[in-house]
Amino acid sequence: MTQLKCYFFLEQLLTKIAKVILMRFKINCIFANNKMEILIMKNLRNIFLLSAAIIAVSCSNSTETKAQGKQASQAESEKIIEGKTIHLNKDMFIEKVMDYETNKEEWIYLGDKPAIIDFYADWCKPCKLIAPIMEELAEEYKGRIYVYKIDTQVERELASVFGVRSIPAVLFIPMEGKPQMSTGALPKETFKNAIDDFLLKSPAGVENNTNN
Repeated sequence: MTQLKCYFFLEQLLTKIAKVILMRFKINCIFANNKMEILIMKNLRNIFLLSAAIIAVSCSNSTETKAQGKQASQAESEKIIEGKTIHLNKDMFIEKVMDYETNKEEWIYLGDKPAIIDFYADWCKPCKLIAPIMEELAEEYKGRIYVYKIDTQVERELASVFGVRSIPAVLFIPMEGKPQMSTGALPKETFKNAIDDFLLKSPAGVENNTNN
């Protein structure tokens, strides 16, 4: 819809420019020679091309800005809701998960609970299959883990940090040790087993049921 509005605006603008230039062209042609006519036609062509380029860039930037703004707004509204999935942008990731800009070589988890991160995209059908599972896990493990989501179309830098090339990809982050990644639309039971056995058990093998 936004792109259609941009193209409509482009058409209207170019039409107005053409009317003004053509009017001046008709007046100048009465007194101008052939060289002047050629010069005017070249200027007309250049103005059309420049206007088209400006509007095209404006439309593209507007679409990208709105997508990023939507993601940031969604992250801001959902970050404090317990028992729900939490959408992350770059700033939230650095604050709550890992500051990869400061610690480029060493993994240091900044959270106060274990977490899983669902890397997804709106166009991805397998991602849509596990989306309700993520919501269920967030509710079932409320207060024990965080369930984060990252839109790889918007937060491409975050996806590249973990080398995500195939989605859905789910990152399991324990309180101690390095995270592990799984890919594909796995069944809910597989996710639960990973949470119970990998995230919620202490190194001694005793399940951690502490609610913080």
